[in-house]
Amino acid sequence: MVNKETKGMLIGFIGILIFSLTLPVSKIAVLSFNPYFIAFGRASLAGLVALAYLFYKKEEIPSKVDFVKFVVIALGVVFGFPIFTTVAMTQGSSSHGAVILGMMPLATTVIGVLRFKERPSLGFWLVSLLGAGLVVLYALLKSSGSFTYIDGLLVLGGISACIGYVEGGELSRKMNPRAVISWALVISLPVNLVMTWLTYNPEYIYAGTVAWTSFVYLSLFPMFLGFFFWYEGLAIGGIARVSQVQLIQPFCTLVAASILLGDSLTVMNLIFAVLVVSTVILGKRMLVRRAQ
Repeated sequence: MVNKETKGMLIGFIGILIFSLTLPVSKIAVLSFNPYFIAFGRASLAGLVALAYLFYKKEEIPSKVDFVKFVVIALGVVFGFPIFTTVAMTQGSSSHGAVILGMMPLATTVIGVLRFKERPSLGFWLVSLLGAGLVVLYALLKSSGSFTYIDGLLVLGGISACIGYVEGGELSRKMNPRAVISWALVISLPVNLVMTWLTYNPEYIYAGTVAWTSFVYLSLFPMFLGFFFWYEGLAIGGIARVSQVQLIQPFCTLVAASILLGDSLTVMNLIFAVLVVSTVILGKRMLVRRAQ
């Protein structure tokens, strides 16, 4: 019999697989589109689909208390993460960005502990720090020992996403996880539609099949459907525990970048992949007390 934490991690992992293509696909999209058009446009398309979903499911309108939570979620995953990371991809490498974002599990855990009083054990913290440390070491080895402007954008994007993950994951414990991301997208839809119109260029219509396919993928999958699995996983297994699955995301992205962009997979990539996955396995064995 699969326990709740294992089930949550497995469901969350599906979401992570969907999210892992975000940077490589964004790298393809920015070759044809303005990064701000991508960020606002993908949220607009996802928002329209989310509106149709809410209407079809006849979901109840959020309460005033929950409305504030949806605004926080939107600021994190609808605005913050897409804008920061898409702008970063105009100059940065998706492979390098993937590793920088590998720090997100620890950030998610810290935010979850502060916001909702989850209580990881000392062992859990040590394993989380070890995983984050491996990611930082990897980043430094890949960039000659220094952090760049692109790294800063990626860190801001990662923190934004983590705030949205924590708030959405907790809200998903009391309501349909699919409705959580849907309402966040719909609430932010008016702003996104206006900004999409302002950043649109008539020449984009001739961008080609690959560019528009990338745009649609970014809209429907990491912006919308991926959260169906991710929020449900967080709600079932707990924020601190399931967030550790994110440690695998950088290396899923590295594989995706090698396939989509021709980036080379090196021995160092594989070694760090094994080490980081090992911290996920260790972290699963550590005690995490959840607030009732």
